Amino acid sequence: MLPGRQVVLASGNPGKLREIGDILADLDMDLVPQSEYAVAAAAETGLSFVENALIKARHAAEHTGLPAIADDSGIEVDCLGGAPGIYSSRYAGPDASDRDNLELLLENAFAIDAGKPAARFQCVMVYLEHARDATPVIAQGAWEGYLVREPRGENGFGYDPVFLVPDHGCTSAELAPEVKNRISHRALALQALLDKLSTLVSGKPAY
Repeated sequence: MLPGRQVVLASGNPGKLREIGDILADLDMDLVPQSEYAVAAAAETGLSFVENALIKARHAAEHTGLPAIADDSGIEVDCLGGAPGIYSSRYAGPDASDRDNLELLLENAFAIDAGKPAARFQCVMVYLEHARDATPVIAQGAWEGYLVREPRGENGFGYDPVFLVPDHGCTSAELAPEVKNRISHRALALQALLDKLSTLVSGKPAY
């Protein structure tokens, strides 16, 4: 299991790498991004967050021979029937920028709900011991909020500038990183993953 071992992180997203690295900073393991092994991004052909996370983890584990952690995440907007969901990173097209995706989301959502479109970030985290691991550890986290019409804040990435966090009265991009890393969908999923892993580590918790 995790303590003292090198584990590959199946992601090339700089913002995601930074967040996951910060959240797992105190964990007794050597977490390395797949880019250090020249592993290209896996094709996200799944139809759910779980499927895509597993595809990415198996791809990274197969190409490195290491245990792997992967996540798949996105934003769901109620008035859009849960879109963009698993297509969040390519909502405005395969080569779309974060700004392109964000602007299209606002245009579509506020055309239907001119008030406060309800939204949530979803994240699924998986851990594999090896590429053929038939019993992956899977955890999920959700973060409820609303969309705002204009981007606010300089922290975070993706849809953070338009995701209002009700309990804090600001967008995710306006939160201090240490706050976001306690309450976000990714933080909740990672903590759930670590809680599950801790039960599999004999005599030593995973965090």
